[in-house]
Amino acid sequence: MKLFKKVFLFLLIAFVGIQFMPTIRNQNNEVLETDFTKTFTVPTNIQNLLKNSCYDCHSNNTNYPWYNKIQPVSWFLEHHIKEGKKELNFSEFGGYSERRQKSKIKSIISQVRDDEMPLWTYTLIHRDTKLSEDDKKLITNYLNELK
Repeated sequence: MKLFKKVFLFLLIAFVGIQFMPTIRNQNNEVLETDFTKTFTVPTNIQNLLKNSCYDCHSNNTNYPWYNKIQPVSWFLEHHIKEGKKELNFSEFGGYSERRQKSKIKSIISQVRDDEMPLWTYTLIHRDTKLSEDDKKLITNYLNELK
């Protein structure tokens, strides 16, 4: 039993200790000129869908949930957002070459259509980000016009 108490105490101290380790927050309220919504004429309903379901992981401004302040969750989110932005950053979309823009648009269409995006793990917690069939049609129809 003493071993259990020592292990528990160690884990508790480690958990409290990691709460003081900072993370880099992905927040910038400025909408860049290279933002997808400034690069193309995007209807308001499409903008709302993209910002609600895509921008948290794929832009320079994340709306963080309350649990982002708890480690190691914060590290997981930071890594996830960094990887998402590396793959596609809507805030910098206009800075991509025309070829890369078209490639990314095709990829978005494919991933939305195939329910690969938004990630199911994200929609599990953020239910309002799940795209309905109608939402997916709106987005893919709009993006098909841009190809």
